[in-house]
Amino acid sequence: MTTTDTAVSAAHGVVKPVPDAYMEDTGTGLDFGTRADRMAGHLTPNDRFFVRSHSPTPRIDPDTWSLRIEGDAVRAPVTFTYDDLWHTFPLVSVTRTIECAGNRRVLFGRQHGRRIAGTPWGRGAVSTAEWTGVRLRDLLEAAGVGADAHDVMPVALDECGARRPMPLAKALADDTLLALAMNGEPLPPDHGFPARVVVSGWLGAASIKWVGRIEVSRAPIHVPWNTEDYVLIGPEHPAHGPVLGTPINELPVTSLVELDWPAELRPRPQLIRGRSFAGEQRIASVAYSIDRGPWQEARLTGACEAGAWTRWHFTWSPAPGDHTISVRATDTTGRTQPSHVPWNRLGYLNNQILEHPVRVSAA
Repeated sequence: MTTTDTAVSAAHGVVKPVPDAYMEDTGTGLDFGTRADRMAGHLTPNDRFFVRSHSPTPRIDPDTWSLRIEGDAVRAPVTFTYDDLWHTFPLVSVTRTIECAGNRRVLFGRQHGRRIAGTPWGRGAVSTAEWTGVRLRDLLEAAGVGADAHDVMPVALDECGARRPMPLAKALADDTLLALAMNGEPLPPDHGFPARVVVSGWLGAASIKWVGRIEVSRAPIHVPWNTEDYVLIGPEHPAHGPVLGTPINELPVTSLVELDWPAELRPRPQLIRGRSFAGEQRIASVAYSIDRGPWQEARLTGACEAGAWTRWHFTWSPAPGDHTISVRATDTTGRTQPSHVPWNRLGYLNNQILEHPVRVSAA
């Protein structure tokens, strides 16, 4: 990377370079999407993995860092060092996709003709990595978490103390990790070093970075991240108690075409590639439509597992002119992408079928 790239990165409150060549700058100074037309393999390289943060990336010394598990649902508080996590517990690896619940927010606002507050995400707030670490279940068992526990809440060491509770059952799942490594390397600073939670199939806000404390409670925990933000607020989502609507957990079925928006192609046979994601479920099929024509099946390729995106492709011989590509994915439970998503105030979970604009040149 050039000196200019590094300088831009430092000015934005993130550590890694975020050049326009493969990252999308949302303008917040903290949040950068992955360009859909710059994706290659199944895993997203660490330098291209999207960044979503509520505060500037903290620099944490692993020699003085520790993780404390406490709360009224543990037998006694326990503390683990960085070395403890690497050498005391079994390490496991899972490939999982992380997606922000606000992905495609800008498109959602355009579809409803309204301006929406929040990070102005296009389509780039989704990436996939192999995560290696300790099962959160093993750490909770070491702390003596009782069966009467209700919520488990990781808390970050960033300036705002990002935090979001999950029910005990999700914390005990086989693929809920306290991750120490990403794509075979220690976690980069922007992605949670020295340790982060990876909550399979749930919104990215649940996968708290820079974890320093985990609270385990016998009662439901209410914080801004599950009462005011990361909540569906609208006519179909009435408030209850301190919660302004319906808290978001599992993510719906979504699709991503690996082209720029809008795309420009030449009038020759094209291999159109993309990825679909179904939260905790697996993708069963993907269909595509050109210019609102009949739906046709795309070919699924590579891995197809719960909690991670599935790649697909189809061939198209476009004629010169303006076109649209629509993609509709369906998971193994029968959930499919809708043609319309009802309004919600913060523009979350926009998984409707998109008409991807494509202009084909005359020569």
